Amino acid sequence: MRCLYRICFAYLLLPFMMFCGCGAFGRCEATQQMTPLLIAVNDAPVPFRGSDGLVHLVYELWLTNMSSGEADVEEVEVIGDGAVLEKLDTTGVSHHLQPAGLRESSEVLARGTQSILFLNVVLPNGTQIPKQLLHRIKAHYSAAPPGQQEFVESGGATTPDLQPVMEISAPLRGDGYISADSCCESTRHMRAAMPINGRVYVAQRYAVDWEQLDASNRIYSGPREKLESYTIFGKPVYAVADGVVAVVVTGLPEQTPGKYPANISIEEADGNSIIEDLGGHHFACYAHMQSASIRFHRGDRVKRGQIIGLVGNSGNSVAPHLHFHVMSSELSLASNGLPYQIDEFKITGATPGTKAFDEAEEKGEPITVTPVSPPRVVRDSLPLDQLIVSWTPR
Repeated sequence: MRCLYRICFAYLLLPFMMFCGCGAFGRCEATQQMTPLLIAVNDAPVPFRGSDGLVHLVYELWLTNMSSGEADVEEVEVIGDGAVLEKLDTTGVSHHLQPAGLRESSEVLARGTQSILFLNVVLPNGTQIPKQLLHRIKAHYSAAPPGQQEFVESGGATTPDLQPVMEISAPLRGDGYISADSCCESTRHMRAAMPINGRVYVAQRYAVDWEQLDASNRIYSGPREKLESYTIFGKPVYAVADGVVAVVVTGLPEQTPGKYPANISIEEADGNSIIEDLGGHHFACYAHMQSASIRFHRGDRVKRGQIIGLVGNSGNSVAPHLHFHVMSSELSLASNGLPYQIDEFKITGATPGTKAFDEAEEKGEPITVTPVSPPRVVRDSLPLDQLIVSWTPR
């Protein structure tokens, strides 16, 4: 037993050796394969329909490098019921892999560290939702002996969560709204993995920051630091469904646009806000409103389409907007972010992307909009990122 222990322990120090040698001793039949990369899914994806008409599976793959050197992730395949649904090469991995606790992406896993691969698997039309997802990862390990540095490993098996997707109405009314930082490639919300209460949550996985264009395609016209310069400031916010007020935060001041707030606590991050219990373990968060506009208390009932406040710039906000997301509990950060589908809206255009939008907002310049003509009516879908959307009451 002493000799066997030494042999196996030596192999543990070289995690690229394939077997522990049990067969040579005739003492065990099962193969013991080293897996230097630990692969796991903490929150199974909930399939939903996006405004592109396709079904999306959005979730995070947790990767832990247990080797004594760097691991370069070269390829990731998402396999559903035996078929490859998504394939990321080195470039794709470098855009979606984020070291735990950081917001910069990298395809390199440092030794003894954990990273998160943020995935958006889009199912082609007619594709069945897979019963099981598995992940096959090819990586190069610098600490391995020559000739053994390429390693392919499979893991992270998970079953899509087929819970019903909440159908809601729009939280705003009118034209020219931009679905800023919405699903499914934006880094601000989708990658906001936060350690809260001893667990990592992605409560804002499907969050959106709604902003609004004026007739000149500007976010604001006039002095940037003036709240009233922003088209969306003061617009009514509507309850997206019948429900009960679970949390109310008021009394917080408006922030000065263009300046990042300092020393914002977790409790004040959403600013003046309401969290509404929609039932079925679904909660809607309406954030950054004006304090005096909120006249509800915990336990009050609200009706779909009822005005619950006005758009403001309170809390952790650099410009007036409505932050909205749906989650699994009344805690805006210690929750699992859940998809939702808005009953009907019109897509009238699209921006070139987040970078162009941010630059236009910072400089106060018109943003380039690619019009959709005629406007495309979309039903029972989640608005994807950087769309220009119009809503009318139903």
